[in-house]
Amino acid sequence: MSQPSISIIIPVYNDPEGVRQTVDSLIAHTDSTAEIILVDNDSTDRTPETAAEYAEKHDHVLLVVEREIQSSYAARNTGIEHATSDLICFLDADQTVTDGWLETALETIDERDAHYLAPNVHLVEPDNPTLAGRYNTSTGFPIADFLERHHYAPTSCLFVTRELLEDVGTFDERLISGGDKEFGNRVHDTGYELHYAPEIVVHHPARNSLRALAKRSLRIGGGHCQLQQYYPDRYGRVGIPPRPSGIHGDQIRTPDTEQPNHESSRGFERILFTMLALGMTATRGIGYYKEYLRWIARRISGT
Repeated sequence: MSQPSISIIIPVYNDPEGVRQTVDSLIAHTDSTAEIILVDNDSTDRTPETAAEYAEKHDHVLLVVEREIQSSYAARNTGIEHATSDLICFLDADQTVTDGWLETALETIDERDAHYLAPNVHLVEPDNPTLAGRYNTSTGFPIADFLERHHYAPTSCLFVTRELLEDVGTFDERLISGGDKEFGNRVHDTGYELHYAPEIVVHHPARNSLRALAKRSLRIGGGHCQLQQYYPDRYGRVGIPPRPSGIHGDQIRTPDTEQPNHESSRGFERILFTMLALGMTATRGIGYYKEYLRWIARRISGT
């Protein structure tokens, strides 16, 4: 295989259905000039076998394994080591792409001479959404806001050049969350422009359970504390969590309905969403202080 137009890196852990969904979508909407690298992060279920099936059937699909470090950022770095293209895209397992997504991305990167490009990640509501699923869909991925206010885009879908990676480095494998933020901030501080391309759309399934939302919030909270441990000059002193942030009122998008009492229904759902937002903010705080206590214990023990 000649040098591919792009290397698409997909880290995965214990998600065989997610791998199937994403790779099937890529094969349907992306030609074989793109290199697809599946990075199994030492899964304990059928994920490696599922990924291997695609690698055996398709010459442009490669399976590699990251066993030493349990971290999506370590898995992405392993993917980078095996990538053969000068342009790299990170995707999450369980995402799907749209027709023409890659052609549009390549054209946009070329036109803007972009080294860091974030597309529009659209959250897809489940067929039978719970309150958690509707909440997650309503808040979405405010990527334009992430880029403007916080100088990063999530690695759920992100295009970068090898030139940028050689300049600023790869992801910090120590972080359980927030590695996309730290990487984006490093890119921004180095002087690169962070580009947003809303016309490039990929789909991400919404989390449809409170447990899934809470697990994510705990991880984000722990990641905030780790960012302060490793980068206090940028993220502040350990023990003082960042300012709580939930969803803003104008981010909540409740569905329209033809029912006569639709205004009261929308209002009630907004109240529930606000309560959920407060709960997730509190859960992030719990995650932060759990990591903070581990940090204290390490300092006491000298490890």
